Amino acid sequence: MTRQPRPLRIGNASGFYGDRFDAMREMLTGGELDVLTGDYLAELTMLILGRDRLKDPGAGYARTFLRQLEECLGLARERGVRIVANAGGLNPAGLADAVRQLADRLGLPVRVAHVEGDDLTAANPGSLAAHAYLGGFGIAACLREGADVVVTGRVTDAALVTGPAAAHFGWGPGDHDRLAGAVVAGHVLECGAQATGGNYAFFHEAARSGRDLRRPGFPLAELHEDGSCVITKHAGTGGFVDVGTVTAQLLYETAGARYAGPDVTARLDTVRLTQDGPDRVRIEGVRGEAPPPTLKVGVNRLGGFRNEVAFVLTGLDIEAKADLVREQLTDALAKSPPAEVRWDLVRTDRPDAPSEETASALLRLVVRDPSQEAVGRALSGAAIELALASYPGFHVLAPPGKGSPYGVFEDVYVPQGGVDHVAVLHDGRRIPVPPAHDTVVLDEVPEPPLPQPLSHGPTVRAPLGLVAGARSGDKGGNANVGVWVRSDDAWRWLAHELTVDRFRQLIPESGPLKVTRHPLPHLRALNFVVEGILGEGVAAQHRFDPQAKALGEWLRSRHLDIPEILL
Repeated sequence: MTRQPRPLRIGNASGFYGDRFDAMREMLTGGELDVLTGDYLAELTMLILGRDRLKDPGAGYARTFLRQLEECLGLARERGVRIVANAGGLNPAGLADAVRQLADRLGLPVRVAHVEGDDLTAANPGSLAAHAYLGGFGIAACLREGADVVVTGRVTDAALVTGPAAAHFGWGPGDHDRLAGAVVAGHVLECGAQATGGNYAFFHEAARSGRDLRRPGFPLAELHEDGSCVITKHAGTGGFVDVGTVTAQLLYETAGARYAGPDVTARLDTVRLTQDGPDRVRIEGVRGEAPPPTLKVGVNRLGGFRNEVAFVLTGLDIEAKADLVREQLTDALAKSPPAEVRWDLVRTDRPDAPSEETASALLRLVVRDPSQEAVGRALSGAAIELALASYPGFHVLAPPGKGSPYGVFEDVYVPQGGVDHVAVLHDGRRIPVPPAHDTVVLDEVPEPPLPQPLSHGPTVRAPLGLVAGARSGDKGGNANVGVWVRSDDAWRWLAHELTVDRFRQLIPESGPLKVTRHPLPHLRALNFVVEGILGEGVAAQHRFDPQAKALGEWLRSRHLDIPEILL
């Protein structure tokens, strides 16, 4: 009888640059681990690091990671935990050198390797940072050669898990189902506490049941050789792990049934979740396909300059006050109007309010222009000059500044072989990582059959969120909203009720935009992608909620005719 390799225990200690500083120590001391990962990069982070590098060519990586290692590198060494993080950002070689210097200073014999080849800035003139999303086989090569710490630049978030898994189990590029299982595990882990009760739609139910959500623990995956896994957390930590928390994270920042990456395309419509005990969710059945023939490249550019001012409108005649100040500023800026002007009236006021704040609305003016002067001094002068000559009660939350630069993000694609993916080992050896040769052009999955509709019965006008959870996020200028329910009857209703047309009615902002619905029956979920709702990406701050983090909660607050049997 063949003995199966033991599960690989992979934990996560960071979901973004700025996440809980103590998480690395908590994960290392809280229980058994083989590998500890950290995700520090996002579209906005790459822009921030790009601006850092303009000031200092030696910068460009997440400095927080170094400070965490100063406290925890010895602990990881003592416990035999290998560390894999994308904290290298725009300068993985620089971070690897800094970690070596730290290890020498601490007297620790640590082998540090890094992955490079993602930087395509030179091939994209005018960009501040252009980086391909690499897969996990560079990480795997580093680990197979004995690295204790591996730092990377822009790899996919899931690569932080697929790399260690491929190294541990000996997977190759053709092990599509196994790799897909690791991709799904990596996607669940990548945002840290979002898998353990953080930002969870039904948080109030969890709190009522006695779960402590004040400080959720970070997640870990017990990954098996066949690609299946169990998502859990260290015993005694806050938060919780159940099918709902894992479903929510699976839907976060995804789109259709095919979840494409550089190593494999994971089929999200094959994912099956089961509760495997307290704080344990089993993920199995994941199927994989060959990856697409191209790699995604995230290109960050400086888009121009931006400024804003929020006028406070109090008491009576809110609309008329807003009209007056709009007309006044339009006239004042007529000689040299900014390239883009956006007004938003936010009605936070209430009639007969018990406080001045609750009697007030906000009128936000956002301007953008290639010239800093057009959004800086010209705007601030025009706005402040109205102080004694506009609507009654005139004041602003803060005076406009001189205008700040904003970024623009876009996706471009290069052939799989269009990057020099290299594992750079602790002894200086360089191991080329070949591109995927077995590739398939990405195509949409035919829509699956829907369940039989729920039988007609009495309905109640009520918020969607009484029966459905949601999680939303950004991918460049697009947003996704994943909506799921927790019973078969609720799925029979949701699958037929929440159509694209109904979504547009509930989210009027999506009306003129392309909206695509992706059913995922095994998860009892619908995933909506709204193209262009975020303009040119988060750094451009196109809308009030520039990363669409709360778009799902807005949808949950909208009222529908819901069958009484579901309430």
